[in-house]
Amino acid sequence: MAQRRGQELPNWLNAVEADDLPELRSRATGMRRDLPATINGLTLEHSSGAVEGNITRGKAQAGWLRRANFDLLRARILLAS
Repeated sequence: MAQRRGQELPNWLNAVEADDLPELRSRATGMRRDLPATINGLTLEHSSGAVEGNITRGKAQAGWLRRANFDLLRARILLAS
């Protein structure tokens, strides 16, 4: 992945689907659903990883909203930034 060789992904997917590893086959099926986007993600230098990480952290913090109020959630997110 670090060498940005997304064009090799279809060959890897074919090898995984021919193998006897159901977990990897399930992953390969998911990747094939949006193959062009997956290849671009493995090829292009641009990434939305930082944004996705912040969204994931925000969702985890949102669990606090059920136990406390919005002000506490806001403070926790701002302190984590």
